[in-house]
Amino acid sequence: MSADLIEPVTDDRPPLEQDPVFALHRGGKLETRSSVPVRDKDDLSLAYTPGVARVCSAIAERPELVHDYTWVSNVVAVITDGTAVLGLGDIGPHAAMPVMEGKSLLFKEFGGVNSVPICLACTDTDELVETIVRLAPSFGGINLEDISAPRCFELESRLRQALDIPVFHDDQHGTAIVVLAALRNAARLTGRSLPDLRVVVAGAGASGIAVTRMLLNAGAGDIAVSDSKGVIHPGREGLNPYKAALALETNRAGHTGSTEQALAGADVFVGLSGATVGEEAVASMAADSIVFALSNPRPEIHPEVARRYARVVATGRSDFPNQINNVLAFPGVFRGALDVRASAITENMKVAAAGALAGVVRGELSEDYVIPSPFDPRVTSAVVTAVAAQARLDGVARL
Repeated sequence: MSADLIEPVTDDRPPLEQDPVFALHRGGKLETRSSVPVRDKDDLSLAYTPGVARVCSAIAERPELVHDYTWVSNVVAVITDGTAVLGLGDIGPHAAMPVMEGKSLLFKEFGGVNSVPICLACTDTDELVETIVRLAPSFGGINLEDISAPRCFELESRLRQALDIPVFHDDQHGTAIVVLAALRNAARLTGRSLPDLRVVVAGAGASGIAVTRMLLNAGAGDIAVSDSKGVIHPGREGLNPYKAALALETNRAGHTGSTEQALAGADVFVGLSGATVGEEAVASMAADSIVFALSNPRPEIHPEVARRYARVVATGRSDFPNQINNVLAFPGVFRGALDVRASAITENMKVAAAGALAGVVRGELSEDYVIPSPFDPRVTSAVVTAVAAQARLDGVARL
């Protein structure tokens, strides 16, 4: 039923030259601009030779000065290998570039952060690590994007160990931050707290695992995680190492069946799977249930159907209330980390970002308003302040 209510994606589209989407993208969405004037030879001698040599020599003697006298402290690399792009899958580095440009656009518009989109023509984890480590001196942070699971977990872990700048896989942690913020408010609205909740997470890829771990760290009650073969549990064969580890930390109730079976009596559904969930399964959830059907463009269940049974419904789409959108998180997280020259983005910094995001609308909560709009001017400043403060508490700030 849910699939029938979402308009199908068709190929009935105008020619490229008549399509406003292509018109907007022509020539790309980004440019570089100078931040100092070059009006005459005196300006030129300061900005370039011979003056620049003095700055280079000073940085050679004291490498930390690169953060003061170049743009490094305010620029992030947005890096992909094109293997898990939006809902399009493995489309390669060239086809991934419009998305990476878009990410850079959002960094600038919502966080005042400069960034460079980089699409790499390699997918081997060792090669990716080596390449990114070699690129790192040019940047104050690394934002990994649209890299397929489970490789993305190892890649991020190894880069975090190798580099002393923030490394953040937005598909994992951006999603998790916003889900936690929205769930805190939804629980508050329904008179509960996180430990009271029994949660079912459908999807055990990058975002599903990250959301589950963040909810566990924040104190959520029992969580069952499912993939295409059903609920993950320790006795199930064929689990990769990441799912096997998750099986040991989740599913205290011992579910072994399908997502739908686990939903009976559950308080919360978080959909990150691209699959569909039947109306009957949502109807079987506990009273005042919470449904986050986040797959795009087709939510796991249509929100109008979910609202027949659930108290709070959220999606990943902008045309329904309560949009779970990563842009609420990553610009402010990086802005806060860069402002204090953090050496890493810690788990506490992510939880602090979620708390700040939830706090933006805490006094205005309603069933259709558990998370702010990306265009709410309070969002970025709240997240930046919380992340920077937590970085200092965690001892990773250098300013």
